[in-house]
Amino acid sequence: MRVTRVTVRDFRCYERAEATFGPGLTVITGPNGAGKTNLLEALYFGCTGRSCRTANEREVIRFGQGATRVVAAVAGVGSTHELSCGFSPGEVKRMTADGAPVGRLIDVAQRPLISVFDPDRLELIKGAPSVRRAHVDQFVAALWPARTATRKAYAQALAQRNALVARLRREGASDRVRAAFEPWDLQLARHGIELMSDRRSALAAVSEPFADCCDLLGLDGEPRIAYRPRSHASTIEQLVAELADRLPSDLERGFSGHGPHRDDVSLSRTGRELRNYGSQGQQRLALLGWLLAERAALAERRESTPLMLLDDVMSELDAGRREALIELLRSGDGQSVITATDAEQVPGAGEPDVHRLEVRDGLVAEIAVR
Repeated sequence: MRVTRVTVRDFRCYERAEATFGPGLTVITGPNGAGKTNLLEALYFGCTGRSCRTANEREVIRFGQGATRVVAAVAGVGSTHELSCGFSPGEVKRMTADGAPVGRLIDVAQRPLISVFDPDRLELIKGAPSVRRAHVDQFVAALWPARTATRKAYAQALAQRNALVARLRREGASDRVRAAFEPWDLQLARHGIELMSDRRSALAAVSEPFADCCDLLGLDGEPRIAYRPRSHASTIEQLVAELADRLPSDLERGFSGHGPHRDDVSLSRTGRELRNYGSQGQQRLALLGWLLAERAALAERRESTPLMLLDDVMSELDAGRREALIELLRSGDGQSVITATDAEQVPGAGEPDVHRLEVRDGLVAEIAVR
């Protein structure tokens, strides 16, 4: 599925605007503050029903207005569809697919998968393990939509076990207390082993393309991405035993401190963690490599290449890496949208198959490429 057009009303700096997108690479140019990032966010909002920049979605409504609406037109092989999301604070979001109300746009089959790069996403490399866990779980859901139930079941079992820990922590690890945890430990272990298996398989799927993409982008030092589970268990029984062994410390702390909810992802080069020892430039290349590797894995396994939205990606790349990135984006049949202050920052922006838009003062204009 590809996005062909987005229509926005009262979204960020836009009162009314319409933007069209090419089947391959679309380049959006304009001065700083003109609204390039806002247009990418609107595209994401129209396809997913949520913002890629803020958890406080009141911020997406144009100042002084009470509501916003984004409509995205998407096209597949021999079919066209329309997705929309309307939002007003204090009211339930109004999301539709081909005019029919839906609970969540991300569950709609007729929408493109979307991957986003922006400067704030360096937190995926530099931030806490919880950020990487959440990202991997989203990738698992994109690869195998039916497996989302595993993560939810694990979270529910963990919440129940933590509630029991909080209630019984004053009694210590007596035999009676241990017995009370047995059914919850079994549930947590059953879902936990499945969750670890999903994460391990997902990261195995991106391991080789991650190394290839990083190599093409010029990140040396044998960059690697690997799963770092907290547990060493490979069976339900082993994880149950680990949870039982750690029950005294859980009761002391007041929460469950062991299990897949403490997992992490390792990104390294020359055997050293990029989070601690990589420069910002190396971290930026590793993030691009990760997202591009996921794109390749999804294209292979789901036969649907995700739409990539890249905001301000060229500003910290040298000429060689810019060319390598554009080569990766234009390979295959995927759709990409990239922003830049000047088209000269984007190699090949003047090619006939590149779609060009210019944004100025909340207005979007299509630029003819000759």
